[in-house]
Amino acid sequence: MVDPIDDIARQARQGSVSAIIQVLNEKLVDSGVRTRAIFADGVLQLLCEAATPEQLEQTTLVDRIRQILESIQPRNIRRININSRIVREQQLLWLEEVNRDPEHQLLWSQEITLARMNPLKRLFEDWFAEKPEYAKTLPKTNRENKAQQHFWRGLVGGVSFSLLLLLVGWVVADWMGLRLGSQIQAVTTPTDEASPTPAAPSQPDPFVQAVRIAEQAVVDGQSAQTPADWLDLAARWQRASDLMAQIPPGDSRYKTAQDRTQVYRQNSEVAMLKAERQRQQPAANVKPSPNN
Repeated sequence: MVDPIDDIARQARQGSVSAIIQVLNEKLVDSGVRTRAIFADGVLQLLCEAATPEQLEQTTLVDRIRQILESIQPRNIRRININSRIVREQQLLWLEEVNRDPEHQLLWSQEITLARMNPLKRLFEDWFAEKPEYAKTLPKTNRENKAQQHFWRGLVGGVSFSLLLLLVGWVVADWMGLRLGSQIQAVTTPTDEASPTPAAPSQPDPFVQAVRIAEQAVVDGQSAQTPADWLDLAARWQRASDLMAQIPPGDSRYKTAQDRTQVYRQNSEVAMLKAERQRQQPAANVKPSPNN
């Protein structure tokens, strides 16, 4: 059984906006800061709210958010625009309100760029994160430790040797091309002329993908009960919204896609609110056993 905390962390590493929000809120709970986020135009728009301006001190909060997000390394997310304001009633379209009147909506705003993780390190961490939980807790024998060391040495050595062969092959091919290029005539044979150009594989239609995800989210939303259920629905609605946003202006479905992008984003935020309410339900709702 996967620990829900580990599952949320894995989703955050994969780029799930709802999971990133949950991780940030858990890390910042001691400072009284709550966050909301929307991924738009390649930038993670992050809203930080607190009861007092002191809790939103810019340098401290920005450094802490940068540290948290760089430890997560969410996939395909590098630019983050951090907005801050005094907490107020929930607004589903808060980003539109901020863009319309930033001077009166925000205390401050700052964009940051996350540092890239070493690709080999990320590959290793992603591979380790996919291992079964029981395998992570088993003690390793000396033989297993030695086998693992030999494996990594062999992997690094094999990669280095492959790169060397590629470099040598490229140099030799370039040299041979210079020597023989003037002696070889290009001849087009009948077979070459008759050979059809292989068709490029068709790319999935983001509009169709978004509709399928939304339809399934509607069905699953009727039986959602736990915070994890609502977080999963929020992530799916956000994914559907992102896919709709990919429809280009020249497409005949562009206007419909723009409307659905907004609707799906609102559905994602509604699901996030329901997940938050579920988590904040007091334990007092459990009925005590009667006294004997």
